[in-house]
Amino acid sequence: MYIQKLAASERAVPRYTSYPTAPHFGPAVNGQTYGAWLESLPGSAALSFYLHVPFCQQLCHYCGCNTKAVRQAAPVDAYAAVLSREIELVAARTGCRGISHLHWGGGTPSILGPDRLRALVGALDARFDLTPLHEHAIELDPRFVNRELVGALTDIGVNRVSLGVQEFSPKVQQAIGRIQPFEVVERAVGTLREAGLTHINIDLMYGLPGQSAEDVRRSVMLAHDLRPQRFAVFGYAHVPWFKPHQKLIDDAALPGSALRIAQARAAHEALTELGYVPIGLDHYATPDDSIAVASRDGRLRRNFQGYTTDRGDALLGLGTSAIGQMPQGFVQNAPATANYSRAIMAGELATVRGIALSDEDRIRSRIISDIMCNMACNLEQFADAGQASGCPSFASELAELMPFVSDGLVRIEDRHISVTEAGRPYLRLIAAAFDAHLAQSRARHSLAV
Repeated sequence: MYIQKLAASERAVPRYTSYPTAPHFGPAVNGQTYGAWLESLPGSAALSFYLHVPFCQQLCHYCGCNTKAVRQAAPVDAYAAVLSREIELVAARTGCRGISHLHWGGGTPSILGPDRLRALVGALDARFDLTPLHEHAIELDPRFVNRELVGALTDIGVNRVSLGVQEFSPKVQQAIGRIQPFEVVERAVGTLREAGLTHINIDLMYGLPGQSAEDVRRSVMLAHDLRPQRFAVFGYAHVPWFKPHQKLIDDAALPGSALRIAQARAAHEALTELGYVPIGLDHYATPDDSIAVASRDGRLRRNFQGYTTDRGDALLGLGTSAIGQMPQGFVQNAPATANYSRAIMAGELATVRGIALSDEDRIRSRIISDIMCNMACNLEQFADAGQASGCPSFASELAELMPFVSDGLVRIEDRHISVTEAGRPYLRLIAAAFDAHLAQSRARHSLAV
C-alpha cells in the first residue's frame, strides 16, 4: 500500500483552484466577452474583487507567482494608475454594486505603499458600495512591514493579513533566497496586533531544498508562538520550465516524494496536536475561526486565493494576469504588464483568455469542489442534471478511484464518495479522476503531494 501511495504522490495534477483549470483557457473569451458578462450580472449579484500587484522588492528563488523585482517608484506609480483606470472600466459595465470580499495579492501588494493603497481603495469606494465588505485581506512580506504601512492598512479597512513565512531554518532560507529570521516575523506580527489587526494567517512550505521533516515541524512550532488564526501549508511547486528563476534552486537538494510526504505529515501532526482544525487539503485554523466554521457547516469554497468563506456571485480580477470567475465562465487578464496596461489605458478590458462553462463543466466543477472542500461528494445529486446535459454516469471515474479505496483513502457507498483522513493529502489526485480535460492537456503541473 505504501508503494501505491508513493507512486500516486509522484503524479503531477492541478491544484483545482478552478475547474476547468487555467491551462484550458483560450482566446475565444476576450475583453468583449467579459464586458458582456459583466453587463449581464443580475442586479442582486454580490461581487468580490482580487487585485494583483506583480512587483516585489526582491524575487525569491522558489516563487511561482507572476511578479518581478522593482527598485524604482516609477513602474509602481504607473501600475497604480492603470489599476485605477481598470476600476473605472469595470464599474462602467456593472454599475454601483456591493463588494463582499476584497483580496490583494501578488507579488507583494504592499509595495504600492500607503498613499497608493489609500487612493485605490478610494477609487473602489467612489464606484462601488463597500458597506457589505465582510473580509478585506492582503498578502504581506514580513520583512517590509512597518508602522506607516500598517496605519494605512487600518485606514483602508483591511481586517485579515497573510504573512509569507515559508520556513524558519537558516539553511533553507539561504537555499531559497529569502533570509527572514524569526525575530523579523515576530516584529511584524507585533506591529500588526498593536494596530488592531488580529486576524493573521501564516503561510508555510514543505518540499524546499535542503529541508527536513524536523525543519517543517520546528517552523510550525515557532509560527504557533505568534498565535495566528490560520495556517496554509503548501508543497513547493518546482516548475523551472515555467519560472526560469527557479533554476537557482539545486534540483539535487530537493526532497524526494517519500520525504515530501513525511514533511506534509509532520506539519499536519504538529498543527493538529496544537489544536488547529484541518481545512481541506492544506489549510488549518483555530476552531472558532470563520473558515473552520464554514468548513463544519459545508459552506467552504475554493478559488484562486485558496480556501475561502467568500460566497460572492462573481469574482472580478484586476491587474496583470488576474483571473476572474463569472457565472458564465472564467476570464484572465494579459499576463504581461505592458500589454495589460496598453489595453486598459486605451479604454478596453484587458482579458486575453478564458473559458465559457458547459453544463458538463458545471457538474464536474461542483463534484471537484465538493471533494476539495468537503472531502465528500454524493454523485446522486447530479443524476438528473447529468442526464439532461449528456454528462456520463461516472462509471469510469469511480473505477479510477478503486485503488484509493483499496488503500483506505476513499470510501464509496451507493455513489457517495467520502475521503478518509488518511486520504486528505491525496485530495488533488482524487479530484483529478473527475477532470475531463486533464487527459487532453499538455500542461505540466506540480507534484500532487
